[in-house]
Amino acid sequence: MLDADVTSSKRAQAVLSFARKALDGLLPPSCMACDARTERPGSLCPSCWSAVSIIEPPYCAVLGVPFSHDLGVGVLSAQAIADPPPFETCRSVARYQGPARQLVHDLKFRDRTDLAPWMATLMLRAARENLQGDALVIPVPLHPTRLLSRRYNQAAELARHMAKSMRAEFRYDLLVRHRATKQQVGLLAKEREANMRGAFRIPKGMSVELKGRKVVLVDDVYTTGATMRACARVLKRAGASRIDCATFALVAPGRSDAHI
Repeated sequence: MLDADVTSSKRAQAVLSFARKALDGLLPPSCMACDARTERPGSLCPSCWSAVSIIEPPYCAVLGVPFSHDLGVGVLSAQAIADPPPFETCRSVARYQGPARQLVHDLKFRDRTDLAPWMATLMLRAARENLQGDALVIPVPLHPTRLLSRRYNQAAELARHMAKSMRAEFRYDLLVRHRATKQQVGLLAKEREANMRGAFRIPKGMSVELKGRKVVLVDDVYTTGATMRACARVLKRAGASRIDCATFALVAPGRSDAHI
């Protein structure tokens, strides 16, 4: 009986392999950013990979903002010193430019939810030093009206795949955006802070589930940090013991964020 099961499994794998090869022949794999031909599906072409500005050490120990020179272990950026965030760390995969910017926009505005697993994998690698399997993985929420028009929350797609890989608990219901905020596009840092103030809350009776828990807060882009800060404050007030943030892209300090 066992031999029959093994034989059946091998046959199924052979059929699946044949089907994949046939599909690749009909629809050759293409780059996720520019549609150029690639060797395997779910990847970037060499040209796009070389154009992705991956964030690597040295960087700010808190915000993950890259430094031009190695200043030593645990060094903080001027931004983190002047305005300490209510979360412990934030890590991002790449600078918000070139193919990374294209991927974020495709996920957010072009229904490319197929990009989420790959992007989430890179986010896990970037933030691995701060991620723990016993954490609650929570996405930055959309207001119901925005969710209705977009049909999905790109941050939730990323968070769901991260939680699955971490074998952690994905919770989209513990943090809600109860006030519809203005689009952040074109707003300055102080305007973004004011726009986010009071926008998030914990649903009634749900705070108990956050008491003493570690949280991984997930979004697609870290711009000025106004959204992440607003979310983290609410989560900390509800009793979360530690909050680490993960995003796919980071807007470098001093760059224009008018198109985000």
